[in-house]
Amino acid sequence: MTRYRPIVRRGAGLATATAVALAAGLALGGCRLQRLDSNGSPVADEGPDLAEQVASLLDLQAAAWNAGDLDGFMSAYSPSPTTSYIGATGLIEGFDGIRERYAPGFAEGAARDSLRFEGLRVREVDERVGIATARYVLERDGTVTSTGPFTLVLLNVEGAWLIVHDQSAEDAGG
Repeated sequence: MTRYRPIVRRGAGLATATAVALAAGLALGGCRLQRLDSNGSPVADEGPDLAEQVASLLDLQAAAWNAGDLDGFMSAYSPSPTTSYIGATGLIEGFDGIRERYAPGFAEGAARDSLRFEGLRVREVDERVGIATARYVLERDGTVTSTGPFTLVLLNVEGAWLIVHDQSAEDAGG
């Protein structure tokens, strides 16, 4: 698991360390954290953090939904037979089963409300697993037609975060 620690030079006197920290804080506008590997050694910045990557993934998924692009929408899911979805109709197992669940809404001429996500919260379980919670909101002509919470389990597959489990619920009366 990736750990973080403030960059502080060991062996410096307390006054020197305080002065350096104060100067650095004023210069940088805050505390700088350095990413460490499991042995405590510094590692290079790995680019966007998990929350940014998941937010981007969901933005792309909502854009694909709104454009009527089923393949684009499904690209957020791992193409595995073990990928799962739980919703009002129960458990659906496998990428193909999830695709079949969504396909009617993407059929030519199908009514499909506009999708957006709100309140995204993400946490990294370890370098390969993340959990995201948020709310989906479906809207038509400025009126919310459905909304509810969801939880995603994401797996980092060769640098790409993909959904391996999606549990969505609709709010009562939605």
